[in-house]
Amino acid sequence: MNQDFAFGKENFIRIGCAVVLIVIGFVLMSGGGSPDGVSFNPSIFSKQRIVVAPAVTMIGFLLMVAGILKNGKNRLEDEKSLKNKGNAAK
Repeated sequence: MNQDFAFGKENFIRIGCAVVLIVIGFVLMSGGGSPDGVSFNPSIFSKQRIVVAPAVTMIGFLLMVAGILKNGKNRLEDEKSLKNKGNAAK
């Protein structure tokens, strides 16, 4: 039984890694609230929340785009074989 998926195994691995990176980025951004809800907590401006977390999240989103747009080896071979079959029929 041959199932035709839009993405190959490599695409799913990239998308899975991207989701993990995005989640890690959002977890790094979380926290930093004030204990009583009124006072100011300067930890919201830490390097982790301002620089590292957005960078990790952005890398995750870029990897997601690459995982979606990358054409897998199997898809390329299938397209070539279809073109060859079409040319052979002429």
